[in-house]
Amino acid sequence: MESYAKVLNYAIPFFVLLLLIEAAIAWWRGEKVIRSVDTLSSLSSGLTNVIKDVLGLTLVIISYDWLEQQIGIIDIKATWLVYLLAFIGLDFAGYWVHRISHHVNYFWNTHIVHHSSEEFNLGCALRQSISSLFGITVFFLVPVAILGIPGEVIALTAPLHLFAQYWYHTRLIGRMGFLEHILVTPSHHRVHHAINKEYLDKNLSQIFIVWDKMFGTFQEELDDVPPIYGVTRPVSTWNPFIINFMHLWTLMQDAWRTRSIVDKFRIWFMPTGWRPADVKEKYPIDSITDPYTYTKYDTNLSSTLLFWTWTQFTVTFLLMMYLFNYFGDIDWPGVLVYGGWLFLAIFSFTTLMDKRSWALWPELISAFAGLFIIYFQGDWFGMNAVWPMGKYVVAGWFLCSVLVSTYFVFTEVKESRLDQGLQAK
Repeated sequence: MESYAKVLNYAIPFFVLLLLIEAAIAWWRGEKVIRSVDTLSSLSSGLTNVIKDVLGLTLVIISYDWLEQQIGIIDIKATWLVYLLAFIGLDFAGYWVHRISHHVNYFWNTHIVHHSSEEFNLGCALRQSISSLFGITVFFLVPVAILGIPGEVIALTAPLHLFAQYWYHTRLIGRMGFLEHILVTPSHHRVHHAINKEYLDKNLSQIFIVWDKMFGTFQEELDDVPPIYGVTRPVSTWNPFIINFMHLWTLMQDAWRTRSIVDKFRIWFMPTGWRPADVKEKYPIDSITDPYTYTKYDTNLSSTLLFWTWTQFTVTFLLMMYLFNYFGDIDWPGVLVYGGWLFLAIFSFTTLMDKRSWALWPELISAFAGLFIIYFQGDWFGMNAVWPMGKYVVAGWFLCSVLVSTYFVFTEVKESRLDQGLQAK
């Protein structure tokens, strides 16, 4: 996990640089492809994902190393050809895992966050899951395991394969000529993120578009069908934690409420969106019937509140980078506590972005948890050795965050709720 944290020190600035370049080009061309609050939600989701990965909060049922040792029939050494085969094998596995995620109720919960943005830009690429309790990719890596491709090759190739999926989440690049026949391009992936009936659940490949063409899930972007982005059951929140578990919560509620014993069990493995007939009738869920008339979710933050939530995000990001840089110097229980606090902080400011009436409570819990950590440790996870004034600055930030957030809760959030109540009357 420490080595992965170090890799992120290079990967994260690279991703941020590309985000800034996209924003600059969009501004220069006069195209509106970015909404500030949506991008902030996407970046917050990205933070939760990398924190979860660094903490290693995924259950490994079967490791690739164990699988390769059991079924590998060839003992080969790591050459460039082996790395190429590993990359292709990961892409093949990725296609099928992706396809299952779109077509099976339970696994959709691990993927919904990636599709939850109603925009399409490099920011939404960072919306990655924290709700995946165990990975199934290894089951589709049997072909490369049989070939005896070493585990260290897969371990090195997997992050490269993941990062290579970032660049094509953009509306600023049109069709790319002959590459459209080989690689997943922005045009292909715009189709994939769209909720138009012509595009739904198409273009599931990750790097090589040939898998979609081989297995019947390819759809070209049509000039007369502009993609509309999001999910057919809108998430209506900026909070990545709520997005990550909302579909799972619906499944749990439906499984509990249905009178059919069979449906209580099969709901988890039915096609995505399937619900028991009795529950569907009694507890309907709003969904988009006409994507062209749908109004995107927006909480209409004032410029000052938007600036404040960006400030909270920036400080949380810097404190996360401190964890990644000094990961090896913090003991294991401390790393888990630190990660838990980061989750609290992200939950807090994204709840404020949603203008929830109870937004002050997570802010209070986050701030006082941080102050308790400083009081208990006499430090902020070893920051005294790096910056003697650090713990005082961090403690001051916690107090400032509570005061400013309280102001917005009792002004903008309260006024927004009052306006909604008056409109309802």
